[in-house]
Amino acid sequence: MKAGYVIRDVTDPWAFRALEDVQVAAWGYVDREVTPGTMLRISAVTGGIVLGAYPLAGDTERPVGLAFGFPAWREGERWHHSHLLAVRPEWRGSGLAVALKLAQRERTLAQGVTRMTWTFDPLVARNARLNLGKLGARAVSYHADWYALEEDRGAAFPADRLMIEWDLTRLHAERPAPAPAGEMALQAAGAGPGQVRLNLEASQVLAEVPTHAEALSTPERLRWRLALREVLNTSLARGYAVTDLAREGERAFYVLSRD
Repeated sequence: MKAGYVIRDVTDPWAFRALEDVQVAAWGYVDREVTPGTMLRISAVTGGIVLGAYPLAGDTERPVGLAFGFPAWREGERWHHSHLLAVRPEWRGSGLAVALKLAQRERTLAQGVTRMTWTFDPLVARNARLNLGKLGARAVSYHADWYALEEDRGAAFPADRLMIEWDLTRLHAERPAPAPAGEMALQAAGAGPGQVRLNLEASQVLAEVPTHAEALSTPERLRWRLALREVLNTSLARGYAVTDLAREGERAFYVLSRD
């Protein structure tokens, strides 16, 4: 059981620098992928939000989590885009990720902004559970090859992302993952995905996602990536939104709902 933590706005230049290490611990980033402390500092004094989480016991100045976002503006519409949410691996499952997002929500509302966006990898089911089930946000668009995370374009594993929208005026009560219900657009066939079914008309559609994609071989992960890309991209373009993550034993399913 982890000790408690405190979340606070980061203001000290050296504390911004320490948040670089959280990104490396959370994702294994190499130097060129880390958002530098200098960028975090300038963002914090120009309308961005930079939050650090620190343990109440032990080294209380060593950050164990961070949330970072900045103001966004397009076609007369203003919102907050959350670029980073990172928690050290040993603090996963402690509730810290939810606490950081709620603290970010509080500060965003204090700026008079009522909508937040961010992206996540649709192959990471634990992030889907956080975003959809625990926070009550929804995925509204699919972006293939959103980032270039490797040197070789042709050989790189595609870094697809789902775009999340969070209505900050509607505080969500966390709920258990529902049982899968609806028409099946994609489900597992052995270690890989089965046949994709497109153009379904049900009000609720399901697409299975592996619960531990990181343990799959690269060819298996790629098959899942491309199958989910086809289902989610097509469904979102047809007016569905990804609204939850259903569970059945060790299996997980995206829930796509049409209002």
